[in-house]
Amino acid sequence: MAERWLAMHASTNSRFTRASQDTHASLPPEAEEPHRTPPSVRRPVGRSSHLDGISMEMSPGRSERAFRTGNERLYEAYNDLHALAQDFEKPFDAPAILVVGHQTDGKSALVEALMGFQFNHVGGGTKTRRPITLHMKYNSACVQPHCYLVTEDFGEQGVSLEELQDHIENENSRLDREGQFWSKEIVVKIEYKFCPNLTIIDTPGLISAAPGKRNSNLQTSARQVEAMVRLKMEQREYIILCLEDSNDWSNATTRRLVDPALTRTVVVSTKLDTRIPQFARASDVEMFLRPPSRLLEPTMLGGSPFFTSVPSGRVGNSQDAIFRSNEHFRQAVAEREALDVAELESRLGRRLGPGERSRIGVGQLRRFAEHLLQRRYLENVPTIVPVLEREYRCAARKLEETQAELNDLHPERLKEKGRVFRESFIAKLALLLRGTVAAPPERFGETLADEHVRGGAFLDPLTNKAIAVEGSLPNAHMRLFGGAQYHRAMAEFRAGIGEMTCPDISREEIVNACGIDDFHDGVNYTRTACVIAVSKARDLFEPFLHQLGYRLAHIQRRMLPISMHLLQRDGQFLNGHDLFLKRVGAAYHAFIEDSETACRGKCLEDLQSTTRYVTWSLHTKSRSSLKAMLGKVLENTLWSRTLGAMSEEIVAALVCQIFEGIRDHFVQAVELKFNCFFLMPLIDAFPTRLREELEAAYAEDLDEVFDVAAVRAALEGRLKALESELASVERLQRKFAMIHSTLAQQQSGGGGGGTAGGGGGTAGGAKEAARSSAENALLAEALRAEAVRASAETNPLNLSQSSLPGRAGKAGTEAARTVHRAPLSTLR
Repeated sequence: MAERWLAMHASTNSRFTRASQDTHASLPPEAEEPHRTPPSVRRPVGRSSHLDGISMEMSPGRSERAFRTGNERLYEAYNDLHALAQDFEKPFDAPAILVVGHQTDGKSALVEALMGFQFNHVGGGTKTRRPITLHMKYNSACVQPHCYLVTEDFGEQGVSLEELQDHIENENSRLDREGQFWSKEIVVKIEYKFCPNLTIIDTPGLISAAPGKRNSNLQTSARQVEAMVRLKMEQREYIILCLEDSNDWSNATTRRLVDPALTRTVVVSTKLDTRIPQFARASDVEMFLRPPSRLLEPTMLGGSPFFTSVPSGRVGNSQDAIFRSNEHFRQAVAEREALDVAELESRLGRRLGPGERSRIGVGQLRRFAEHLLQRRYLENVPTIVPVLEREYRCAARKLEETQAELNDLHPERLKEKGRVFRESFIAKLALLLRGTVAAPPERFGETLADEHVRGGAFLDPLTNKAIAVEGSLPNAHMRLFGGAQYHRAMAEFRAGIGEMTCPDISREEIVNACGIDDFHDGVNYTRTACVIAVSKARDLFEPFLHQLGYRLAHIQRRMLPISMHLLQRDGQFLNGHDLFLKRVGAAYHAFIEDSETACRGKCLEDLQSTTRYVTWSLHTKSRSSLKAMLGKVLENTLWSRTLGAMSEEIVAALVCQIFEGIRDHFVQAVELKFNCFFLMPLIDAFPTRLREELEAAYAEDLDEVFDVAAVRAALEGRLKALESELASVERLQRKFAMIHSTLAQQQSGGGGGGTAGGGGGTAGGAKEAARSSAENALLAEALRAEAVRASAETNPLNLSQSSLPGRAGKAGTEAARTVHRAPLSTLR
């Protein structure tokens, strides 16, 4: 099917292609003969034209202007839409052609050949670090390229090629020094007599980095470029121009990065002139020109790949320059195309078929890409109008809100806004502790492993390793925040510390702990056991207090950004008042730090009291066993300092008994104190403290709280940006609404009414109305003819005719036939 379309397209253009070999491939006939009426608006001999009913005052020149006006309005509207998406980060983008290829695939040379002049914007290696968007527009009045650089600071500025090249090189040098790539595009508008109507986004060349540590920098650059290109390819509106530099389709690597089925990808094999001599047999050429489905996906856009060659050499007056002018360069491109066709036919031993011929050369690729992009434009017009309406409403609402914020900068109003925000913030904190699903856990939640990395784990002081909780802790792999995360951390502390056993006791520790009494030299093994137990408990448990305090403080600190997210979601956030928000955040962090320090101090006091004096009632889980153990100690070892096996076991058992009692009391007391003196104050004490601090700051100096001057400047800047955005959206609304209305009128027969209206009336007002109506009819027919031709020619590309707006009538069909006779370059 694709071959049939390409054959039809080639046959209608074969006469033009052969005639252009002596000059250039894409030179429009009106460029050679400025006063000759282009074929796109001539009436076909022997047929009734759809323009017959229009007033005779509509000269061929006016018809040509009206036709071109239709195309120009369409291209300009989409160029503005693309700029709007870039400048204001809008969620839509205009159809464009994204050029993707490796550094040595001839990407820059192909872009220059498509443009009709050498641009010199791509350097070797990794010098190109930003994509470049080229809005190319045909303009018969521009004998030399007219370039415009579009920037955020200065808008659209006319620049020379040298100035444009300097700007791009400076940007690439800056990013090269920083070792970075930037996905924001450099936007350039170009008007030229030999330019197609295309929007091309030229991406940095993909890098094939060799393995090994010596190439680590190049490998990093390769990953950055690939990530950038993949991000650009995610725009579903883009048509991907995938360049392959290989004579074997099984070794082609670039297309592996694009969409798997290649349904929105045009595959281009570059450097055809270097490929042809590598084929020894005609069957190899056939395989290359018509790759089977096992080598190349048949679902690619266009059905088959295109093949191009661009002659090497630069334009200039130096000794190294090959071409003296851009016209010489275009002529060389056309001659190279003719030579490629001749060499292919020589290798095949036959003439190329029309379908095969339509895929050879830059000129054929250029016409196909321009035609395809124009069809996408026409298809997307009806969907853009409601999207722009939605964006307009959104921008208008933000503008109104910003203006209201500017009006609310009165001191009393600021105080009241601060109070409302303060109470909302306190409510969100309480909500997070009680539990909520309002915040997305994938963004704000932490698993237990994440919590260990950011908030610290419980480390065994003896081994300096994280304590493994016996059994699986509930919800360990879930992403939690707020009260749920606090409860899990406390459960881990209770499970890990509450199951710890007493460290091993050596014989030397027991003997050294015996010491000597101040009244006698007998041995008190009960005292020995108490000395060992409290010493080990104090050294072992104290670090856990600091770890627990830091861990729970981390959990509460995380609640600040989550509460701010909830406030933004509910429309309760205080936009623009960064100084006030920093004050609230600082007060919150200070309260957490103070509460944690105070609570930890209470726990340390409790640990000291437990380990300073042994109260046996705390260690008598089994009173009878304890009595029997103490009896044996008194009976067997009261006077003897000889430490036998039995004595050692009894002392060790007594130490363990005391240690476990201290441990159980410690874990229980710590949990109670952190709940009472760290968690609860956030609910009942923090609100009062925050209110008092803010009211005191209000009374002292309001500018130190809100920084009214900075807020006013920020709001005025935002107001200016929103006004600019609103004006851009409104201007685009008018453009697309006009185009959509024209297409809708043509679909419902409105074009005929305009034609009829153009023939009547003798008064000046009626005549002017007739002329305007006739121009509208011509615009409608121009757009409609493009749609009909797109449907007729691209239907073999699996593009449904029903997707085009409306159905073509007789007049539209005749217009399509008239348009189809001329090369697409004459339609500009």
